[in-house]
Amino acid sequence: MRFVDEYRDAGKARELAADIAARCEPGRRYTFMEVCGGHTHTIYKHGLEDHLPPEVVLVHGPGCPVCVIPMGRVDDAVHIASQPDVIMTSFGDMMRVPGGKGSFLDAKAAGADIRMVYSPLDALKIARENPGRRVVFMAIGFETTAPSTAMTVLRAAAEGVENFSVFCNHVLIIPAIKAILESPDLRLDGFIGPGHVSAVIGCRPYEFIASEHGKPLVVAGFEPLDILQSVHMLLRQLGEGRAEVANQYGRVVSWEGNRTAMEVIGKVMRLRPYFEWRGLGFISHSALGLAEEYAAFDAERVFDLPGLRVADPKACQCGEVLKGVLKPWECKVFGTACTPETPIGTCMVSSEGACAAYYNFGRFSRERVREASRA
Repeated sequence: MRFVDEYRDAGKARELAADIAARCEPGRRYTFMEVCGGHTHTIYKHGLEDHLPPEVVLVHGPGCPVCVIPMGRVDDAVHIASQPDVIMTSFGDMMRVPGGKGSFLDAKAAGADIRMVYSPLDALKIARENPGRRVVFMAIGFETTAPSTAMTVLRAAAEGVENFSVFCNHVLIIPAIKAILESPDLRLDGFIGPGHVSAVIGCRPYEFIASEHGKPLVVAGFEPLDILQSVHMLLRQLGEGRAEVANQYGRVVSWEGNRTAMEVIGKVMRLRPYFEWRGLGFISHSALGLAEEYAAFDAERVFDLPGLRVADPKACQCGEVLKGVLKPWECKVFGTACTPETPIGTCMVSSEGACAAYYNFGRFSRERVREASRA
């Protein structure tokens, strides 16, 4: 297939759905985790869950980079933004993420200079244009966005832009999956692997999931037929008694990944000993910080940060949603106190958040989904 409409062909979707149903063993339940929030939005935007038999259950994982940022890190970023002569720059997803002391939008309303950018290079441009002010880029994302941050730091160093720094919050997908596999709360039969992250790291890092845990993983694209084919590939492996890493997204992802991107990450960044994830707690070697050679561009060293851990609101169950333990509509405040306009948790804010996907596409309860599928 070469064109996007081919990946959304309703007839092919029905054929795949029928074959998926035929592969399900009677009386057996299959639980697959779609690790990436982009997959979650595809599933509910296109109603893919209604194409699947009830034996196949999809649960959500920690693959939304905004969703896993803990409240304390948001407070640290707001603290930086509130300093004199600072311009804080951020992707749009971060603007409404709540911390213990409010969001970027709240700080902006109080007078802080916080600007939305589309890339770290935009932030570097702002730094060049404002030599008398300190410009900070709020860096978030998995391995997908880390290369662009690293390249921007290299450019800032080469150009001698001394008023630019990065507040680094890049996280790694493999330690998060390990934490999920070790969680006693959830029993999974397989994974729909993240496509964007895998374009950088490749498929090889997932091999431990199959070899050590006996779970198949299929790296998937983001179109409807990509997701259905991935589920089909998982069921085929289970039916044949196999557990392997497979690549459905071969048009973008290679087995070894993007070595150039990984090299630039390795040059500019280092593993943190540990990092806090919302809902998952502290996970060792699960995030990146700037290497010592680039300390002059590290906002955590340029600024004196509070560094306090802030507990999530008691009403918010983002942690359980991120671990796949709860569906968003099972959260007590979903769609009532917590909406995209008034978010309590990060899963309702991000364009990749599971709660935002359910809310935006009208999935407020299991019953409503079933009624829609019969209509």
